[in-house]
Amino acid sequence: MRVILGIGGGIAAYKAAMLLRLFSEDGHDVVAMPTRSALEFVGAPTWEALSGSPVRTTVFEDVESVNHVRQGEEADMIVVAPATADLMARVASGRADDLLTATILTARCPVVFAPAMHTQMWENPATVRNVGLLRDYGYTVIEPAVGRLTGRDSGAGRLPEPAEIHRRAMAAHADHRENETEPADLTGKKIVVTAGGTREALDPVRYLGNRSSGKQGLAIALAAADRGADVHLILAHTEVPDPDETEKLRISRVSSALELLEATERAAIEDRADVVVMTAAVADFRPRDLSETKIKKDPEAQDAPTIDLVRNPDILKTLVRKKSEGKHQAFLVGFAAETGSPEQSVAELGRLKLESKGCDVLVVNEVGTDLVFGKDRTAATLLTRGAEPGEESEVRGTKADLARRLMTRIASHFNIPPQSSNESIERVE
Repeated sequence: MRVILGIGGGIAAYKAAMLLRLFSEDGHDVVAMPTRSALEFVGAPTWEALSGSPVRTTVFEDVESVNHVRQGEEADMIVVAPATADLMARVASGRADDLLTATILTARCPVVFAPAMHTQMWENPATVRNVGLLRDYGYTVIEPAVGRLTGRDSGAGRLPEPAEIHRRAMAAHADHRENETEPADLTGKKIVVTAGGTREALDPVRYLGNRSSGKQGLAIALAAADRGADVHLILAHTEVPDPDETEKLRISRVSSALELLEATERAAIEDRADVVVMTAAVADFRPRDLSETKIKKDPEAQDAPTIDLVRNPDILKTLVRKKSEGKHQAFLVGFAAETGSPEQSVAELGRLKLESKGCDVLVVNEVGTDLVFGKDRTAATLLTRGAEPGEESEVRGTKADLARRLMTRIASHFNIPPQSSNESIERVE
């Protein structure tokens, strides 16, 4: 795919270099197209080195190829980050006084703007009007993040993190390709998602942990927010950047299994969650005793110290039990990892686990050397309590694909008619 990365003249231009790398690492051909003001923040050699293409800013360069028309015609997607108030105003008014605005004006591909500016500028009526015009034109304008701005200021107007812009841009491209958008069929529902791996402290510097990256849980949280749900993402330890908090997505942090249990129970019972999705990889055991000081290696001892372990509570079973006691009514989704065996398939092992866990839906991941942990693709089977054998759904695709399929399954529980949601996965039923 050919991606034009437009860079506006704002201090956040340095983040666009990381965004360029994300598109390049995906295998896309990226053309960096900064404005002249952007080059005051990050110079042309940086963009040329990262993209492998020459940088041009005006319609008077490479004139013989009619460059501003050619770039727009050949682009599969245009992403503008940072999109300053001035740049959006020029595009909204139809101006074409540099290469970037002229290219946008000639393009017929998806165009995504990631605004970045001070809060006062973002909230100014002129900017509000221009953003509305851009959206009316069919362009995607991402809401800015809330946080630290230039100097000591803080508020709405911070450029979203490159990973979030990349995700939203790819979703916009998929929507354009399929001529569809995500249905807002979970609007008003409170969905809790746990993600990442817990860590059980041995001493102040060591812990027992696992290989969970948190990618699947983050994909589920973002898919739920995209479909209108109010999402509470409870994060243990992850290997990927946190998504930006928005009006639809708030984040809290935990470390150990006991902390995760407390946070999840509170969200289900006190906050009256409609759905709890347990993707976090919870340690089965923790040390019986926590050393207050670093455990030293005795140079005279031949054997390593013995660490006594105790079992952690099963969080999913705890939620199931409290639901049966009438303390909450959340729809419960669990995750389990299985490898299968010569005697039993992943689905068969999953059905046994679904019976023992007692949750409403169990997503059984097929794990292996090149599957699931830390990867972008996954293989899973969705099992529903009460369904007959053979009624399960097998999903092979990206973790975002699985997240969208799971949201469709959750929507069906609330008797919401199924709607198309760009589910580009292989399905066997």
